[in-house]
Amino acid sequence: MDTLLSFRPLFDLFLIHLGFAYSQYIVLRAGAFSIGNVGLSAIGAYTAAILTVNYGLPLPVTLLAGAFAGLAFGALLAIPLARLRGVYQAIASLAFVQIVLSANLYAENVTGGAMGFSGIPKLVGTGTLLVFALATIHVMLAISRSRLGRAFDAVREDEGMAVSLGINAARTQAIAYMISGLLAGLFGSLEALHSYAVEPNQFGFHLIIVILSYVVLGGRRSVWGPLVGVALLIALPEISRPLADARIMIYGLILMAVMNFMPRGIVDTLVARRTRAANPEVRQAEVKG
Repeated sequence: MDTLLSFRPLFDLFLIHLGFAYSQYIVLRAGAFSIGNVGLSAIGAYTAAILTVNYGLPLPVTLLAGAFAGLAFGALLAIPLARLRGVYQAIASLAFVQIVLSANLYAENVTGGAMGFSGIPKLVGTGTLLVFALATIHVMLAISRSRLGRAFDAVREDEGMAVSLGINAARTQAIAYMISGLLAGLFGSLEALHSYAVEPNQFGFHLIIVILSYVVLGGRRSVWGPLVGVALLIALPEISRPLADARIMIYGLILMAVMNFMPRGIVDTLVARRTRAANPEVRQAEVKG
């Protein structure tokens, strides 16, 4: 029992980062390349922390406020990003993250500045995190099987063809940004109310790389891709603890191997192989193509 309890912080980290990974996954699935969800997570985290500490609002209200703040800023972010594509979306969304980071650093009277915002009561435990993580997976599965999920796939595969079929690509991606903002704000709020304190650099470039790694490693199409990516990369530091000095190198080698031999990600590659095995016609068509 003591051994299991010792892994509870790691499991809590897995659940929080799973929500962050799905906030990245949903925009990638819609064919957008935005990394602004880290900034939206910071907005949600600080919103929940300030409302809890300064105004004493109850947990449901602060979580709802954090999620709504992420959704609102996600909708605002969708306006300029709708005019951009590819790497330009990534650059613009990275600029947004930097703006949020700078605002949290310099608005000392509100956010605590570089010292962070502390004194947050721990109102969120493992049970609450698990409920929200399972609910998020359920919502992602529901979206995947819906018309909205098919619209996401169509826009990602061929935006021109999607438009010719009557799909509004800009509106479809805007919905993805808002869902991403909702998830980022919600799980940012959960992290703030779980970890006693938040500080600006907690939601910086390092978190961008980590979240992208989860989705790239696991897969950008299957709902189960982010879950597998988070599980592997959260467990990796524990597995490689005897090789602590080479941990970063091992981390990089695994990502390089996956990107070279499984460019779609682990889950998406396995799904594709299973589909080809079950449908010889698909495999023959790929060989002829």
